Amino acid sequence: MSPESLEEAIQNVIQEGKLVPKVVIAVDLFGQPADYPEIRKITQKYNLLLLEDGAQGFGGRIGEKKACSFGDISTTSFFPAKPLGCYGDGGAVFTDCDEWAELIRSYKVHGKGADKYDNVRIGLNSRLDTVQAAVLLAKFDCFEGMELNLINDAAKQYSEKLKCIVKTPAVKNTFFSSWAQYTILFQNQSQRDYVQEALKKDEIPTMIYYMKGMHQQEAFVKYLREDMVYSVTEKVCKRCLSLPIHPYMKEVDVIFVVEKLYGLLEGKK
Repeated sequence: MSPESLEEAIQNVIQEGKLVPKVVIAVDLFGQPADYPEIRKITQKYNLLLLEDGAQGFGGRIGEKKACSFGDISTTSFFPAKPLGCYGDGGAVFTDCDEWAELIRSYKVHGKGADKYDNVRIGLNSRLDTVQAAVLLAKFDCFEGMELNLINDAAKQYSEKLKCIVKTPAVKNTFFSSWAQYTILFQNQSQRDYVQEALKKDEIPTMIYYMKGMHQQEAFVKYLREDMVYSVTEKVCKRCLSLPIHPYMKEVDVIFVVEKLYGLLEGKK
């Protein structure tokens, strides 16, 4: 999230006068937290709540402050593809507000009151089952004590070897990434699509996680503001490609992918 664009959007909504801004939802992307020091200044300036979507940020941090501690309420996902994954669906919600915590505990069990058979509000069935909780407890120490460092080593190897041929991801100063994905940018969509198809033939999996921006999603068409420009998002969606990465990736695996990329891109010149 661009703090500058965020403030511009807030001011536009206020000036229009049809809606009242209440909350900002910031998203931790590809393992790196959003720019919360700057975003928090804006939410305080306009008296807004801040929600942190930490699904891809868990394990990351800014300075010594960890992802999922920046929002008034923060959430994360334990889906298997996330930095800390269970063996199915799972997630967690974090808040320092006791009142909100009690509400969340109620919402996750059908809207229960003091007793689970006394429903005082409309809720959901969002309980983390015991098996998934056991998996997460067993994996957490390894994740925090070893896997975060290992995946950062793999990302560093990628960046050092690829920086001359593609745009590699950058981690901001004082930020620490959990590298939910390792995503590079090509010169254009044609080059990206060519490389992805060629890597697929060599059985190297890649992924385009976001083919279009939020403003291009059908669900949000009626909320689209014509006075806002989304050119950066649109360009990135056409150029991005995520490469294989995980904590147990060996240097030989990184070199294998890198050499394939060099061969493809050198061949296109």
